[in-house]
Amino acid sequence: MPRTLVIVESPAKARTIEKYLGQGYAVESSIGHIRDLPKSAADIPEKYKGKAWARLGLDVEHDFQPLYVVSPEKKAHVAKLRKMAAEADEIILATDDDREGESIAWHLFQELNPKVPVKRMVFHEITREAIQAAIASPRQIDTNLVEAQEARRALDRLYGYEVSPVLWKKVRPKLSAGRVQSVATRMLVERERERMRFVSASWWDLLITGKTADAQTFPARLTDVAGPDKTVQKLALGRDFDPLTGRLKAGVAARLLTEAEARALAEGLTGQPLTVTSAEEKPFTQRPYPPFITSTLQQEGSRKLGFAATRTMRAAQRLYEQGYITYMRTDSTNLSTEAVTAARTQVTQMYGSSYLSPQPRVYAKKAKNAQEAHEAIRPAGSAFRTPDSLRSELSGDEWRLYDLIWKRTVACQMADARGRGLRVRLGGQTKTGEEVGLSASGRTIDFPGFLRAYVEGSDDPSAALEDRETPLPPLKEGERVTAGSVKPEGHDTQPPARYTEASLVQSLEGAGIGRPSTYASILGTIQDRGYATKKGQALVPSWTAFATSALLEHHFASLVDYDFTAKMEEDLDDIAGGRAQRVPYLRRFYLGDQGEGMALRPLIDRQMGEIDARSIATISVPRLEGTGIEVRVGRYGPYMERGEQKANLPEDMAPDELTAEKAEEIMARPSGERPLGVDPETGHPVVARAGRYGPYVTLGDTNPPVRSASLFPTDDLGTLSLDRALKLLSLPRLVGTSGGEEVWALNGKYGPYLKRGTDSRSLTSHEQLFEVGIQEAEALFLQPRFGKGRVAAPPLQTFELEGRAPILLKSGRFGPYLTDGERNATLRKGEDEGTLSAERALEILEERGKEPKKKPGKAAGTKKAGAKAPASKGAASKAPAKAGAKEPATRAAAVKKPAAKAAPAKATFTWAQLKPHLGVLSAQEQQLVTATREQGRKVDDVAPELGLDVKKAKGMALQASKKLNQAARGE
Repeated sequence: MPRTLVIVESPAKARTIEKYLGQGYAVESSIGHIRDLPKSAADIPEKYKGKAWARLGLDVEHDFQPLYVVSPEKKAHVAKLRKMAAEADEIILATDDDREGESIAWHLFQELNPKVPVKRMVFHEITREAIQAAIASPRQIDTNLVEAQEARRALDRLYGYEVSPVLWKKVRPKLSAGRVQSVATRMLVERERERMRFVSASWWDLLITGKTADAQTFPARLTDVAGPDKTVQKLALGRDFDPLTGRLKAGVAARLLTEAEARALAEGLTGQPLTVTSAEEKPFTQRPYPPFITSTLQQEGSRKLGFAATRTMRAAQRLYEQGYITYMRTDSTNLSTEAVTAARTQVTQMYGSSYLSPQPRVYAKKAKNAQEAHEAIRPAGSAFRTPDSLRSELSGDEWRLYDLIWKRTVACQMADARGRGLRVRLGGQTKTGEEVGLSASGRTIDFPGFLRAYVEGSDDPSAALEDRETPLPPLKEGERVTAGSVKPEGHDTQPPARYTEASLVQSLEGAGIGRPSTYASILGTIQDRGYATKKGQALVPSWTAFATSALLEHHFASLVDYDFTAKMEEDLDDIAGGRAQRVPYLRRFYLGDQGEGMALRPLIDRQMGEIDARSIATISVPRLEGTGIEVRVGRYGPYMERGEQKANLPEDMAPDELTAEKAEEIMARPSGERPLGVDPETGHPVVARAGRYGPYVTLGDTNPPVRSASLFPTDDLGTLSLDRALKLLSLPRLVGTSGGEEVWALNGKYGPYLKRGTDSRSLTSHEQLFEVGIQEAEALFLQPRFGKGRVAAPPLQTFELEGRAPILLKSGRFGPYLTDGERNATLRKGEDEGTLSAERALEILEERGKEPKKKPGKAAGTKKAGAKAPASKGAASKAPAKAGAKEPATRAAAVKKPAAKAAPAKATFTWAQLKPHLGVLSAQEQQLVTATREQGRKVDDVAPELGLDVKKAKGMALQASKKLNQAARGE
């Protein structure tokens, strides 16, 4: 029997499609991309390692020929696909119908190199009818789409791999630049700059409750007051103020009420008669919104459901793969005839024929660079399933998103909403004879139309939703009413709102920057790279974002220019349409072509020498002008500087919150070094220091010091005494011996604890480190460790959510974290567990929840042998280096690790004995070990010079030490 192999991207999609295909078909997943440009030097094949272009993965001298490699984790799966392809009589590539899907299909074809016929199958929804129709109408791989995607991939690689190193050298390590990412970051920074320049203004007005003759009430506001010369003056409103000065704009003739004047007017107007001077009623009609595209789905997911863009797209992906909605990456608002018919049928059935639009509605996309190839996002099939019918089939997120999509799709074929707006002007006099004018407005919906099904959300929480009525009594011109209660109200102008994920996506889309499929990943990247953090729903740019944006704006302006970036999208569209070619475009962008194009590489070569790193890292803060304080971004984070005085900026402080008063307060905090005295036993000086990781004390004036110790949470750096410092430096403390092993009391990174061999137990307070005795310690070690019988601490909070397991907030060794039993997510700085809502907890778990790592099985005898090792020579004076000391790292020979840390029954070697074996290490490992062991430098200082982050460097140092000791032992 003939056998056809169908290859899709995801296992979930494969399972759904397999149900709709009969015998003779095998459906397998590629699990995403099977190959890509090299991610690191380790991925580069040996024969290319010496090539200058290999790090880029693009041979720039030979038409930007890409070097594609199968990632190590995919090799076994690719081998499986090759075997299946060899056994098939026909292969159908059924990846998504977009550029990325076309590229995956092309890579599969290239890598599998099949000897049987290969066809390309596309569909926009996973239903039986759609799959069978697609099988019956296959096509060939679209080379234009492949070219466009390959050009996009090469463009992003050239941009990221060439510009990111500039940021590493001139701003700080581990930063990244990207074609859309850097522009999005600039948008956030520009908005924050506006907020930093903003000067608030205050004004007052009156809220009057009018009362008609038949006792109906309505709200009205004071709009104008006659001056001393009887000339009517308009009252100042928020829009009349200059945001840069907080004063009325030039040319604005408006009266600015003070609080005293407002209260006097309120008293004089209470109970006074008012006359309706005009009443204008106008009918209005409102059309329904178009069906969802990717960007509007992300926006509404954020506004109405509180979902991050990644969470929205994750739920949409699952709905699509299970056959509930059409393809979720689209920028087309078109609906098929089948979909329009389904929506109109459901409108009639559920709302009645009066709610049906007289004619089928057709929506044309108006945004830049829109592609009309796909349908809008809608429920799948020729008959839509209602949300209620799917409650038992879909999880919480999926059901809520499906409900949103269903409502929006059905609403788009409903009748217009109709209503009336009434605007009323009133006049009167205060008791002292001042002429006043008031206004009132109302809105009445006569026929809700599509609003019965769907109302669009707003980024402004105070904005009235469009279905909210504010009716007024049927006031007529000349009618008399009474000013009932009169309330003076003070107002302050507000800075421009920060971007939310929804509004940033909206701005990017409106500017024609990026594509629907990229927005979610871009939003994730700018947060993961530290360019922005979330404060509620708002995206707050970091000081690092300011520095990187300044560098790109001043030296590579085109790369973050909105129009230039949108033009790049248009150029890629031209390649997709066959109107332009990939190689000439990449050549113009990267190398330049007779004066044309970006010429990125020559531009970087010219600009590198002109970039002043100190100037770029210095951020202009308008509110600090005149203070002499400058804000800078250093390798280890943002700080303030005035002369020789420096102070770190709190990580959770938003840039627009830094005022002169706050800056002075931070600068006044204890910092730097404070000598406390001399240790009477050793004669070494004791110094209190403010370090990058918190306050600590050191013993000795060497580098590294003889010993160091972190302060306890209850200690204050400014008032720390010599006696207290010496007490802290006495840690770790040898408690005694139990079962032939030493028991140590240590202050660790995650709190105080006891250690005996390889076993440990937490203590409840830091002060116990000085007080705990051997009997109490032995009692603690008799208790089972957590996970081996000990009763788990109760959760700090439980969030009950419909349709899923409850989410628990727990206290862990790394801080508070969320778990649903399957995934864990640690709370980040700035995420207050006290104000956490169920919706935010679910969002955090969906965004970054990970399955807990399973502990590997222990080799028999290995650990136990280590636990039985004899204790290190030396008494309490040779206590192990303090585990919790964070800065600087202690490497003094006099300070020993606990017995359990020492390699059991194995010789220890001096640096002189280890140095001859450096050949077993890589060049980078050799540099790191030599700097730390021979030159006595800290890993924290050496890591940036080697292009490593500190955590990775510490791990590398540990592994390098193991290799050297093994080589010295001849293992």
